[in-house]
Amino acid sequence: MGNSFFKRIFSQKEVRIVFIGLDASGKTTTLYRLKLGEVVSTIPTMSFNLETISHNGVSITAWDVGGRGKDRPIFRHYYQNTDGLVFFVDCADKERFDESVDELQRYQELDELRNVPILVLANKQDLSEAITPTEVDMRISEIITPVDRKWAVFGVSAVHDLSGLNVALDWLTSAIVDSEAKHVVSSWTPEILKDDGKMEGKDKKEALLSNDKGNNVCGMVESLKKLVWRFT
Repeated sequence: MGNSFFKRIFSQKEVRIVFIGLDASGKTTTLYRLKLGEVVSTIPTMSFNLETISHNGVSITAWDVGGRGKDRPIFRHYYQNTDGLVFFVDCADKERFDESVDELQRYQELDELRNVPILVLANKQDLSEAITPTEVDMRISEIITPVDRKWAVFGVSAVHDLSGLNVALDWLTSAIVDSEAKHVVSSWTPEILKDDGKMEGKDKKEALLSNDKGNNVCGMVESLKKLVWRFT
């Protein structure tokens, strides 16, 4: 079964993404650039902004969490059930680059964000003095854990380049879909995965539908299994 099949199934999924980063790194500007397609005037986010964005058929609930140092600890409960993380680096603020990398390291070690795909936006690339995406990538590679976590760095300009933001979001939604598909496949019973063609009809269908009994698997997975049955 190809990965494209899972992408068709999960294209109707609603995903939860958190925008985080230091203050003035471009989180709110990016959120409304993606939402409205234009640049709007923003003020420092004191708590959070919440918007729903549709991207390539995927409904994204995006939390833009304030980045002021004294406020950060109180936002931890917003990270629960997060599917993906967008971390913003203000590449024009070289003095706080190390602080930004340290901040990402702290976030990615939280239990609520463990193993979720991370999209790092090396923002403000329109400015001549900006740190390059390659430099950001090199630093981030030193602190990302675990080693098999999906992550990527994209150089963007939230103010001038909407297409660059869309490409970056393409990567993140694809990474989330791939992670979900992997989780579903790993939840199937060995009998199904090792089926040599002898399991037929009702037996195969019952095995698919009863596979997750006792595991509290969500209704979306059960629906996917029924769809898989239709294609077998």
